[in-house]
Amino acid sequence: MRRLYGYLDKSLKHAAFRKKGDKVITAQQLNKQFGIKGQLDFREDASGLIVAEIDNELSTASLCLQGAHLMSWQPKSQVQPVVWLSRDAKLAAGKSIRGGAPVCWPWFGAHATESGFPGHGFARTVPWQVVESGSEPSGATRLTLRLVESDKTRTQWPHASRLELTVITGQTLRLELVTENAGTTDFEIGEALHTYLRISDIAVVRVTGLDGCDYWDKVGNPALRKQSGAIAFSGETDRVYINTAAECVIEDDKLERRILVTKSGSLSTVVWTPWTEKAAKMGDMGQPDGWREMVCVESANAMENVVKVATGTRHTLIVEYRAEKMQ
Repeated sequence: MRRLYGYLDKSLKHAAFRKKGDKVITAQQLNKQFGIKGQLDFREDASGLIVAEIDNELSTASLCLQGAHLMSWQPKSQVQPVVWLSRDAKLAAGKSIRGGAPVCWPWFGAHATESGFPGHGFARTVPWQVVESGSEPSGATRLTLRLVESDKTRTQWPHASRLELTVITGQTLRLELVTENAGTTDFEIGEALHTYLRISDIAVVRVTGLDGCDYWDKVGNPALRKQSGAIAFSGETDRVYINTAAECVIEDDKLERRILVTKSGSLSTVVWTPWTEKAAKMGDMGQPDGWREMVCVESANAMENVVKVATGTRHTLIVEYRAEKMQ
């Protein structure tokens, strides 16, 4: 197990994520402190951002330190990746990455009162620091990161708090997002692990597990509806299912596999696909048809399910993904 000893705890910039005048933390230094031979290696991308590359006996994965953004995950038992990354995805300082598993925090969607604040919060576009790495008995690789506070983040979130994400990559993928209230007043958070999952074709897959659940339909005029049966897709879909901790399953006959999404500490599930018109406007979905090969099934706490975190306590959202052959 490798932990943080005197590693940076200040505002960061580009590859080193440091204020001007501070010592640069390089990929080489991260490898010396947190790298695991034959499993975990840090490299600097052409954008100047640092990426953690994981290759263990069970899976491969990659994660950008900016945003603690898991970009890819593929068990070695699977021919296709399970986590989808757009072929047009770009890494750039201060910008979100199209695909993977963005961390939405400390609010989901638009900010309640400040239209100038970024949608889905700032966590996915600011620097995070590595605080621990290690190997699990199963052969999986564990990596823990902590969001780095700055004057900018404090302007948008004036609460004493700590946010950490632990990523465990093996035959399954486990994400643990922990919010700690270190202040003297309670606060509320909205959050989501906005995971893009690789499928064969959005028109032929279905999502089960949400039958009978209420959801907010956000396409057109928002409306509260009730799910009946499995979710199938024939157009833009943007739904926030509320008051549900259910496991969801993406059934994909064409790839002959099921992706299971199991969660705890989450009472909302978001299901999203942009479809043709919206995907074309985005420009980074992997044109012309990259959007057809993904669906987002997000584990969240949103709308009615925002979470109150009392002073001196913590809230943990956990989600685990696994892929298996269809029976």
